[in-house]
Amino acid sequence: MGNAVIIAKIAAGEIEDITTEDGKNAAAVALGRMGGKARAEGMTAKKRKEIARKAAKARWDR
Repeated sequence: MGNAVIIAKIAAGEIEDITTEDGKNAAAVALGRMGGKARAEGMTAKKRKEIARKAAKARWDR
């Protein structure tokens, strides 16, 4: 339902369709680029280490 409203607004010219060459939303791409850095800055070194250890274990358990 929400997507239909957005498509109608784009078609009517109420909002501008801002996408990248590969069809992704440009705002979402920008937020995704800064998300990991912002998340890491908010964590302690101990928490980052725990997450890294869990990720490494998941990779090697395959």
